[in-house]
Amino acid sequence: MIDAVVVLQARMASTRLPGKVLVPLGAHTLLAHCVRRLQAAAVGPVIVATTLRPDDDEVAAEAERLKCRVVRGPTDDVLARFMMASVACPSRWVIRATADNPALDIGSPERLLRAVVERDADYGVEEGHPFGAAVELVSADTLHRVAAVAIEPYDREHVTPYVYRHPDQFRIVRIAVPAELRRPDIRLTVDTPADLAFMRRVLDRADAGDGPAPLLAVIAAADAVRREMSGEST
Repeated sequence: MIDAVVVLQARMASTRLPGKVLVPLGAHTLLAHCVRRLQAAAVGPVIVATTLRPDDDEVAAEAERLKCRVVRGPTDDVLARFMMASVACPSRWVIRATADNPALDIGSPERLLRAVVERDADYGVEEGHPFGAAVELVSADTLHRVAAVAIEPYDREHVTPYVYRHPDQFRIVRIAVPAELRRPDIRLTVDTPADLAFMRRVLDRADAGDGPAPLLAVIAAADAVRREMSGEST
């Protein structure tokens, strides 16, 4: 049994930006940006959890091209997909990431692993990141417990809300992100066409060549692009 597995949820369906997970941002798709950053974190294999819908055949193909294992399950019951990934690749810890965040903090998974092990916790998250840069960590045992009792559609779709709504049942660790990365005023996710245009400019400026840029470089690029956009609007 390995210590951790990273599960990246991804699907083509999106109300505001359909097909966004496969749109290009520079040399890579949105999905590829996410996978590359999670692979660079080097805490465990990355599994892409997508749906059984025909349009997600493309997601599965892109994940396989990126050398990721793929699991496919219900469209709205994302928790069920995470359970499938946990069964397919047993581990003590499951790191949850979403495929609309192309600037995930590469260092966060390792920091969270250290924190939950040191404090014997069931769930961990860092607070203070730019919006879209964080991941979550949950023990596989906790994931299985939640899957057995969570019945609300919201809990099934978003995987972890049942945990942090029941602090009496689970040991939860919330830690502050390192000071230099504490920028909750910056939005680094892709949910709308405006987000996509912004992140294309940011990632183009932060491009580190062969490997993904550190989050600190992405933050600096985002600040520069925001200054440029402010000048363009005057």
